[in-house]
Amino acid sequence: MSLDFKGQTLLQVIPKLVGGGAEQTTLEVGEAFVQAGGTSLVVSSGGSMVEQLIADGSEHIELPAESKNPLLIAQNARDLAELIRERNVSIVHARSRAPAWSALQAARKTARPFVTTYHGFYSAKTRLKRLYNSVMVRADAIIANSAFTADHINTEYAGRRYFDLAKVTTIPRGADLSRFAPDAIDQAKVDQAKAQFGDGLRVLLPGRFTGWKGQRVLVDALAQLKADDPDLTFSTVMIGRMDEKPDYVDALRAQIDEAGLSSLVQLLPATDDLPPWLAAADVVVSASTQPEAFGRVAVEAQAAGTPIIATAHGGALETVLDGDTGVLIPPSNVEALASALALFHAKTVAERDAMGGRGINHARLRYSTEAMAEATLLVYESLIAGWETRGEKQR
Repeated sequence: MSLDFKGQTLLQVIPKLVGGGAEQTTLEVGEAFVQAGGTSLVVSSGGSMVEQLIADGSEHIELPAESKNPLLIAQNARDLAELIRERNVSIVHARSRAPAWSALQAARKTARPFVTTYHGFYSAKTRLKRLYNSVMVRADAIIANSAFTADHINTEYAGRRYFDLAKVTTIPRGADLSRFAPDAIDQAKVDQAKAQFGDGLRVLLPGRFTGWKGQRVLVDALAQLKADDPDLTFSTVMIGRMDEKPDYVDALRAQIDEAGLSSLVQLLPATDDLPPWLAAADVVVSASTQPEAFGRVAVEAQAAGTPIIATAHGGALETVLDGDTGVLIPPSNVEALASALALFHAKTVAERDAMGGRGINHARLRYSTEAMAEATLLVYESLIAGWETRGEKQR
């Protein structure tokens, strides 16, 4: 389908551009909008992905968008409204709660259509927290990144006066399949990653270092695996952002030392070049103890032809075909994870490759970046057309 956004300007707002699925999706949608003839602006507090954003054709405007300070949120709203007027923005898209409050105020003040994407599983134990979270459903269109997320949104907000289920569209997050396809990954880099892993079954857990990503569960499972069979060989790499919770990283290192796994488990900082690591691994683990709203790692691993072990909740129930492209296990279950790792250790290379091949086909069929971007742009097109038809006045 050919979409034409010539003369239109998209403004996306996100806390910062440092790793993560929401951030990558921001880049991908911006690039697609530019390719469709439009102008793409992204507001954030900056980060390592800004360079790639600009290379893909978007423009970056730096504001303290990650701040939860009410005074800064209010100031950001004023600055965004001014930007919307100056650049004649056609549509505003927010991808996180704090900047969404600023973007909502700016969009309403300037009479522009407002879109949100529900990238995460936002829990609310208090009325105040539910109110804070509710900005993500106070939009003219609400994008859920999985059926699980859409169900969560409806469960959380059904009956609320500010929520309209008809505004929710489910658009699965995509992966750049051309980037993760095995024949597109630099084999020299794959060989380097394999060498850094070490001997035995190569186990990879990508994801920022925080408790709910399950790194500690994996360490316990590896310790059990070693206790059950001391002769079994494996090497593990955990790779992701370490700056958010340094105390957690220190505790994780101590746990690894106490388990006697220091020579078998490496913690590495986040990389912008993950495909070689995925391709080098024999199995990828997503051990999240809380439901992933989507879980890009599972899709990227399959796209790279590597089997996945994932916890059986959230988006993984949709993205992983249990027993076919990977294995699903109960969350926080050390024994189940150890058993799954032992299963993959026992498989032949041909058996693991066959499972990886099925994963490639599954990812290509359902989770391409192109499909995600096109579906998102169709939401934009519908909103802009509706605004123009109703004769909304831009202030």
